Amino acid sequence: MKILVIGNPQRYEKFSPGEEIIGRYDVVYCPVGSEDEELLRAGGDADVILADAISGVSAYVIDRMPNLKMIHSEGVAYNKIDVRAASEKKIYVCNNKGGNAAAVAEQAVLLMLGLLRTVVPGHEAVLAGRQIERKEHLMVKGITDLADCAVGLLGMGDIAKATAARLHAFGCQCFYYTKHRKEASLEQELHLTYKPLDELLPMCDIVSLHMAVNDETVGFMNATRFSQMKRGAYIVNTGRGELIDNDALCKALEVGTLAGAGLDTVFPEPVQKENPVVKFAEDNPGKILFSPHIGGVTTGSFKRMHHHMWENVRRIEFGEKPDCVVNDIV
Repeated sequence: MKILVIGNPQRYEKFSPGEEIIGRYDVVYCPVGSEDEELLRAGGDADVILADAISGVSAYVIDRMPNLKMIHSEGVAYNKIDVRAASEKKIYVCNNKGGNAAAVAEQAVLLMLGLLRTVVPGHEAVLAGRQIERKEHLMVKGITDLADCAVGLLGMGDIAKATAARLHAFGCQCFYYTKHRKEASLEQELHLTYKPLDELLPMCDIVSLHMAVNDETVGFMNATRFSQMKRGAYIVNTGRGELIDNDALCKALEVGTLAGAGLDTVFPEPVQKENPVVKFAEDNPGKILFSPHIGGVTTGSFKRMHHHMWENVRRIEFGEKPDCVVNDIV
């Protein structure tokens, strides 16, 4: 059986459940960003595609791979895969649901704490010999405890649930919004209170994004929704950069609607110096805390996700249905 991997071969070698797993298949690699024709030249006869979560698999490629039975995201996201084209061909599309939930939740909390404690400006002040000056400034300005923050979670998938559990340990009051309210037992377990969006935004000190990217959520945080937020609040995004309108974010930070933003993801990737959010951050130090989209790429996460991917490859090999299928295949 042939496997087309769109991703880093060193990563697959490192996190494979065992050398014999990859060794039993004909595995070919293409880097992220490969053109469709390059993918087809390398793996047009492949049975399975394993794709980096930010790598696209187009209808053009799907239509020209006669042996293809499964496309598997290396991560949780699968919005770059043409799911409709795969469904029409009866090809499974799978992801690693929940595989990196704990890791991304940690990243979300890290960004919240980093913003509240102004970690980067503090680091730079110490390097510049201005430690006492910075300390005196913050004692007068004030430092907000995370425990004193009302945190609103937009979305309530595995990552949001893991984030809620960690925030409860800090003593936060947590609210959430999602299109379909969750069952009361889950709200009680995670100490969550449901609020409609127009109530949640103006009452929360921190809003954390945990929604999937789809036609309804691209640009979800736009000028209107930023204007509804509590003045001086923070936005944290460990979901996908597409959830935020970049220009609207910069404007909200500029006028003071937002005190800051913690961003593990910025649209588009790879993020370039010319990106308006990056340029704004350079001109307004301390307003934005970036991390390079590493929330879900911890060693533990990759071990779990690669084990799951190769188990699904085994299922395909033996004619079984894989799990974590995101499209409707009868």
